[in-house]
Amino acid sequence: MKLKQAFSFILNPNKRGEEVLELLAKQNTDQSFWANAKKQFKKNRIAVFSFKIIVFLIFIAIFSDFLANEKPIVANYQDKIYFPIFKSYAVDLGLSEWPSNFQNVEWKNLNYNWVVFPPIPYLPKNLDANNIHSVSPFAEQNIKSLLWRHWLGTDELGHDILAAMIHGTRIALLVGLVSMSIASIIGILLGAMAGYFGDERLKMSRGRLILNCLFFSLALFYGFGSRSYILAEALSVSFSSFFLEFFISLLLMGALLGIGNLLVIPLKWIPYFSKKVKIPVDIVVSRMIEIMLSIPTLFLIISIAAIAKPSLFLVMAIIGMTSWTGIARFIRAELLKVRSLEYIEAAHALGYSEARTLFRHAIPNALSPVLIAIAFGIASAILIESTLSFLSIGVPPETLTWGALLSAARQSPTAWWLAIFPGLAIFITVTIYNLVGEGLTDALDPRLKK
Repeated sequence: MKLKQAFSFILNPNKRGEEVLELLAKQNTDQSFWANAKKQFKKNRIAVFSFKIIVFLIFIAIFSDFLANEKPIVANYQDKIYFPIFKSYAVDLGLSEWPSNFQNVEWKNLNYNWVVFPPIPYLPKNLDANNIHSVSPFAEQNIKSLLWRHWLGTDELGHDILAAMIHGTRIALLVGLVSMSIASIIGILLGAMAGYFGDERLKMSRGRLILNCLFFSLALFYGFGSRSYILAEALSVSFSSFFLEFFISLLLMGALLGIGNLLVIPLKWIPYFSKKVKIPVDIVVSRMIEIMLSIPTLFLIISIAAIAKPSLFLVMAIIGMTSWTGIARFIRAELLKVRSLEYIEAAHALGYSEARTLFRHAIPNALSPVLIAIAFGIASAILIESTLSFLSIGVPPETLTWGALLSAARQSPTAWWLAIFPGLAIFITVTIYNLVGEGLTDALDPRLKK
């Protein structure tokens, strides 16, 4: 088989070059690396159990609207079948509108032919006027039936704590995943460029360097700076509106960068602007990492969040833009080792561009330590968001998060359930992500491979 592959490559080198390059990469990184890592991870029962809990929390976050909601899942009203929760998704996306008889309606007071409510028929924002002043989960409650019971009690204003806990799971995981996605993009790009190019390898014409720096600043300003209010307003409406506006910002940013690179073309005829200069990427990125590490991250986040308008997106963005240093250091160290291996040299010999070699071959084979940093980073992001919510900084006051529930416990010292349940949720979530991170550390350690 190998002899057949060799003859095929000789007869058609362009077609088989990519396959030979991938074969060299697999041989260098050990073809069974991920299989061994998976086997090692499964041996750690605590890490596997923690991962199952994470999957359960993700399930709660995804289906929180069907677990705790004032709207029915399905209802027969006036001899018509309605799916109010699905309808609310369509309304949020701008694909539909509520009929006039369903606008500003109390869903629990409608006369249904039959109805199926979620297990917890409350939203975190709902106020139960009959159960205010922090009703205990074990106390007698003023309710119509067992369906309407507050299983984890209420707070001072009558919010259902279990509904807030369920929807708070979505916020906690969303903050962790989105903020670490931002941190991963920044950390992987900067760390990979620093490790792969070093201080001598990347060269760029003076004209391209000047125009890219200028238009990158303009792109950031017009793409995100001038549209920050629009992004914040879109986030307050729905996440779908926010992602649409965010996509528009990325398009604006890409268009301005494209214009900047097009303007480079006439400058190549001017000797001064066409001369290529070395870009000390490693020094610049390393100094950026040192500067970020020298600043107390939590105080920086608190300072920015206290000045700006409260927004969940702002909290996620700040956490992400201050948490990339560990990821950048890990992938930089890996790329310093990977860039001198055989399959990278083969990519250069086949005439592949530096960008293709970096993103197609170098980075994918250097991501194993990044997974560990991301696991620990998600736990840290959840803890930071809970801290900010506890201090009533950054997150809008109407958003009930786990940290906000803990903050409410300060106003009602006797309401032990306001401290126990959200505190336990934060503790468990942070702990299981740390345990998964430790499991990945052991599984991805090459010294444990057999």
